[in-house]
Amino acid sequence: MSALTKWFTLAGRRVFSTCSRQRSSVTIELMENMDKKSAWDRFYSETSRRSPNFKNFEWFFGFDAVQDLITPLLQTASLSRRPVQVLDLGCGTSALGPSIYRDSALPVRVTCADISTVAVQLMREHVQANPVRPRNASSQIEFLELDCTRLDAHYRPSSLDLIVDKGTTDALLRSKEGAEKAASLLRQCLKALRRSGSLLQFSDEDPDARLVWLETAAQGLAAADVGLQEVGVLRGVCYYCYHVTAHDVNK
Repeated sequence: MSALTKWFTLAGRRVFSTCSRQRSSVTIELMENMDKKSAWDRFYSETSRRSPNFKNFEWFFGFDAVQDLITPLLQTASLSRRPVQVLDLGCGTSALGPSIYRDSALPVRVTCADISTVAVQLMREHVQANPVRPRNASSQIEFLELDCTRLDAHYRPSSLDLIVDKGTTDALLRSKEGAEKAASLLRQCLKALRRSGSLLQFSDEDPDARLVWLETAAQGLAAADVGLQEVGVLRGVCYYCYHVTAHDVNK
């Protein structure tokens, strides 16, 4: 059983503990269809219905665990003297994107994008009711319903500085029909990044497997410098940051 599968199982137990039959159907549907909008809409609908007070739902870990990996990249991208364009890819109801917006001393424009209409609406309502005050008054944040496997329909080439992927690629790779979608998503991310822009993939997948996959999936693009850093161990699972830097992808 993969770490992501274990996490879904634990999440299902926590969120749906009052109804074992419903817990089983929702969790199984999600585990088998992690590339499908309907499965995610159902998951977030049930999560919000069972919890009267909104609470950010974090897959893997929260912003504090990766803040030191993200902040230096914002500083590097800010040398252009324009707001740093950040995409939180498959944001769900995580606080990751809002935390980048809140804590960045430099001006950022953070887009939190997810395929789930329900997740995006929950985040919009939460931020409207509990406004996030950014350190930099010029920073902006938006919540966008977006099928991330169709990134090129929304973003022009060389338009983003940083893409943060916390478990989204993992979810695609572990769904029944998601392997090609994950490869296409990687290629689209690299095209959307500016020269020397960064894609951060946070994952529990072993480097021996993920590094080979990154090289294979990006084949044909003069693109990829890949760095690797261990994020840490949480609940017995080791997580990694795969840092992909774009070079001359759009030439």
